[in-house]
Amino acid sequence: MMIDLSGKTALVTGGASGIGRGICLVLAGQGAELVVADINLEGARSVASEVQDSGETAISVGVDVTDRDSVIAMTEVALEQFGKIDVLVNDAGIIGVSQWWERETPSDEDWAQVYAVNARGMVITSEIVSGNMKARNFGKIINIASIAARQGSPDIPHYNASKAAVVSWTQSNAAQLAPHNINVNAICPGLLWTPMFEALVKRRANFGSPGLDSKELAGRELFEKIVEETIPMKKEQTPEDIGKMTAFLASDDAHNITGQAINVDGGRRMN
Repeated sequence: MMIDLSGKTALVTGGASGIGRGICLVLAGQGAELVVADINLEGARSVASEVQDSGETAISVGVDVTDRDSVIAMTEVALEQFGKIDVLVNDAGIIGVSQWWERETPSDEDWAQVYAVNARGMVITSEIVSGNMKARNFGKIINIASIAARQGSPDIPHYNASKAAVVSWTQSNAAQLAPHNINVNAICPGLLWTPMFEALVKRRANFGSPGLDSKELAGRELFEKIVEETIPMKKEQTPEDIGKMTAFLASDDAHNITGQAINVDGGRRMN
């Protein structure tokens, strides 16, 4: 059954590529008006054009989610264009700073920047955008976490910790905003072949993949081995899979779901 998001405005941070792009395309396909936001403005424009070419409505805007003034400016552009924000998707995220995959141990800068974007950036964006939602006594906030939030990892502990913070914030923010009829949930994607995972397999090709004899493998071949050996359903996830769950949580059908972190991972982590 198709979810109907007609008349809803959705703002997606990190919308220029990977999971964010998939979310934008799915939401637009369900009738939502899109604000594609990203620090990579050229990429955001490309995705917005893709949505427009399909006959749906979208605008692009540049944003640095770690900068409160930038987030305020993004929100003002969205409100000027559409008058309201019904759905906020916090997808902006990083796994390290430049060449992070060449370091066996995350640097102080890796830790600081990953937390600044993945955790604090999500909080700043939610605080600012939820102001419009509170005024209207309606809203849906969907935070993109990761199955990395569910269990520690020896190779990307900074990323795991930041995504665990996303799940914790989701619960706290859901309690804060429930009196305003605002639903706050998280999605924990599994294994997706995105630019971020491409970089991760570079690192694992250099230093090994936890639990796998994989030093002879690289790129897509290593990714497929990880999928085969760690996912019960033996298949990778896609950005569109995450988009479909996002669309459900953004819909009226999910009006009584809040404070949850839902895995979309082929059964890799079962809660």
